[in-house]
Amino acid sequence: MAGGKDWRQKRAPSLADLEDLAETAWQRLPRRLRDMCGNVVIRVEDFATEEVLQELKLESPFDLMGLYQGVSLEKKSVSDLPRGPDFVFLYRRPLLDYWAEGEETLGRLVTHVLVHEIGHHFGLSDADMARIESTAADRTEA
Repeated sequence: MAGGKDWRQKRAPSLADLEDLAETAWQRLPRRLRDMCGNVVIRVEDFATEEVLQELKLESPFDLMGLYQGVSLEKKSVSDLPRGPDFVFLYRRPLLDYWAEGEETLGRLVTHVLVHEIGHHFGLSDADMARIESTAADRTEA
């Protein structure tokens, strides 16, 4: 046994585990930002659909860790027809693959991707997203 641990019973974090991390990350975001998000739904899936990968011209499903899907606030209009909520998708397998290669905790990685995708919803700059992510990370260690 490597390192004296029995790895036969170990499992990669599940979809439910990532949902828990996403919920924790969401709760650490500034309250004002969460309130502004309104009806944005956060979903965790193993991979993006084939249609999404083709639309984004990605060769591998591992190339996409998250996606904002909907109409960003800057493009919405009061004359738009009502429609369902916007979504932030977090993709478990690419997240785990990236996490396994680095020194970042999985919680911090999920927070980073979540903030980045929410940033698309609001049309935020990279600097704005970095400040929000830093604020969320300061609230509790991921």
